[in-house]
Amino acid sequence: MGPAGGRSRFYVGLGLALASSAFIGGSFILKKKGLLRLCRCGRARAGRGGHAYLQEWLWWAGLLCMGVGEAANFAAYAFAPATLVTPLGALSVLVSAVLSSTFLNEQLNVHGKIGCILSMLGSTVMVIHAPQEEEVSSLESMAEKLKDPGFIVFAVCVLVSSLLLIFVAGPRYGQSNVLVYVSVCSAIGSLSVSCVKGLGIALKELFSGKPVLKEPLGWVLLVCLVICISIQINYLNKALDIFNTSVVTPIYYVLFTTAVMMCSAILFKEWQHMVLDNIIGTISGFVTIVSGIFLLHAFRDVPFTRNLLPLFLQQGRTDLHASWRRADRHQSCQHQPLLPSEDKGSQSTEEEEEGEGM
Repeated sequence: MGPAGGRSRFYVGLGLALASSAFIGGSFILKKKGLLRLCRCGRARAGRGGHAYLQEWLWWAGLLCMGVGEAANFAAYAFAPATLVTPLGALSVLVSAVLSSTFLNEQLNVHGKIGCILSMLGSTVMVIHAPQEEEVSSLESMAEKLKDPGFIVFAVCVLVSSLLLIFVAGPRYGQSNVLVYVSVCSAIGSLSVSCVKGLGIALKELFSGKPVLKEPLGWVLLVCLVICISIQINYLNKALDIFNTSVVTPIYYVLFTTAVMMCSAILFKEWQHMVLDNIIGTISGFVTIVSGIFLLHAFRDVPFTRNLLPLFLQQGRTDLHASWRRADRHQSCQHQPLLPSEDKGSQSTEEEEEGEGM
């Protein structure tokens, strides 16, 4: 395939990734509104192990919206590298933050707006410097990648850490620490992205006429994907039910993106085909996104007042206000009588004379 065909595939994957972010960002709002309605009705909450949300149509609407977003994301991985597709999930954070301030009455202050801008800039930088060629193009090469010792060690570490978080840390700290359930979603999500990448390659081969249905690897990837998505949905619902949406969404993005980029670097080795400038640009873009997400999350409840400014700016503002007050007093003096003391003296003398006459 020539450079023009590769670039067109790149832009198709980019468009699908952007659409995916919009749908997934909206799905968080719909799910949260459904969970809030259940809470007001006194139903068993998802954070306490309840599954009453299965009877709430808003939750199903959010799930459908997320399904559309994940489908677009699924297709995006078939056209573009994971190093590009996954970090663009920051746009879902922006969509979720803006919609939550509108429909959930959650604050989006100046820090949050600056964080949104930084996330958009970081995403743009990553798009510019991301690799535009795929490393894996067939199921045979995918099978060879899955047998790599580095990926096997990574997968074992993910599974062991997830089991520890679910059965050890979850019962103790799941209700008070947002990182517990979100870390489970992020770690398992890195494996689901690998499954999605492999299934996307299988679908392309299927449409090209190859006997993919006879390959056991495709079915194994499908089963693993269903299991991973089920775990992600369960623990993401628990995190959303317990904690604020503006907390869950940014942390989930940062941890999930970091895990996926690690998995992509180990499994697909896309970074080996990038020049130094693109590697630095990609890392810088990701750090910029993380900085924006941090501003969006860490200062969500902090009002922006003059006391938050540095001391030299506060002193400058104080001196400026003082100079303005002096200028106002000087200007008001120009409209007063030239001899105010004499006027006051004559006025007081007249009042004394009137008092003696009475």
